[in-house]
Amino acid sequence: MSRLDDLKKRAVDEIEAHRDQLVELSLRIHANPETAFREAKAAGWLTDYLEAEGFAVERGICQIGTAFRASYGSGRPRVAFLAEYDALAGIGHGCGHNIIAMASLGAAIATKAIVPEAGGTAVVIGTPAEEAAGGKVLMASRGAFDDLDVAMLVHPGNRDVAVTYALACLELNVEYFGRAAHAAARPEAGINALDALVIAYNSVSALRQHIRDSARIHGIITDGGQAVNVVPEHAAGVFLLRDEDDDYLDELKEKVLACFRAGAEATGARLEYRWGEEARYRAMRSNRALAEAYRRNMEALGRQVQERDSGRSLGSTDMGNVSALVPAIHPTVAIAPPDVPIHTPEFRDVSASQAGHRGLLDAAKAMAMTAVDVLLDADLRRRIEEEFRGGQ
Repeated sequence: MSRLDDLKKRAVDEIEAHRDQLVELSLRIHANPETAFREAKAAGWLTDYLEAEGFAVERGICQIGTAFRASYGSGRPRVAFLAEYDALAGIGHGCGHNIIAMASLGAAIATKAIVPEAGGTAVVIGTPAEEAAGGKVLMASRGAFDDLDVAMLVHPGNRDVAVTYALACLELNVEYFGRAAHAAARPEAGINALDALVIAYNSVSALRQHIRDSARIHGIITDGGQAVNVVPEHAAGVFLLRDEDDDYLDELKEKVLACFRAGAEATGARLEYRWGEEARYRAMRSNRALAEAYRRNMEALGRQVQERDSGRSLGSTDMGNVSALVPAIHPTVAIAPPDVPIHTPEFRDVSASQAGHRGLLDAAKAMAMTAVDVLLDADLRRRIEEEFRGGQ
């Protein structure tokens, strides 16, 4: 057996030795769902566990109370496993973040076991609020992912895939200010803010015919007036723009904004708008060299893994912001059949099942084995870095 294979076997054995603890804590997080930035219990349990395993733990990093960093070892390569542990409002862990958290902890604990011989550093970064607020967006802007060589996170799903896609996403908040008037007695004295927003909404609908297939624009009207017999003096809406190309999203911004300006021009209402750039999700840049190493390791565990998702993603993740800073992957591990989508009560139940536990352990093992590759294979590290730099 080669040194590489021996260290991978040791990493897998380490996860098996921690199997019961990993599953127990996954179930505990699942049974105590906490939403964005309120994950106090989960963050506490995770950091306590890592500290007991010998990791140096920093709590409340990046001015976020439920974010953390735990590390073991010194020097490079610095291999990071990202943990998510927030739940969906009303559904609980319908996205299986309990599995994400424990797969990353398991991988880190296994990597810690081989760091004394292989060198480098194993890092766990706890990233709150993926579901609602994009915690990694804030953390990326505050330096949480600086000085890493690779970052990994495995998401449960209904397919085994090494390369996934996620769209860049940007929020637009709009308001129109008109002038109120009695809608029957003196409509000519009013300026209809709702008409302005409806004109803009319909303009966006017309624009959709002339944008890339990969782009998405969707939104809602959040205020359309207060009384049916009063010309609305205020109207508001929230819209999301998405595309798989960050540069095209910037181009799309101007086209969409022209639609809202048209509503103001047509009615005389005053437009105010705000782009949510501080919470902008970047497109996911999966590092193919790293993903291929992960695919080989996951297949060594008996799963048949697609190299890439055969379909175009319609969702977004704040992991995209990490992938813009460091070579990263965001594979999926199948825990549910194809007809059970994520963000559903059915998927929530699977996330606490035996199939969920198998997915957790396989994801932890595949990431740990991939970490061994990164720590020992200088040629792999070179290819990962060249691909990353070439994409910038």
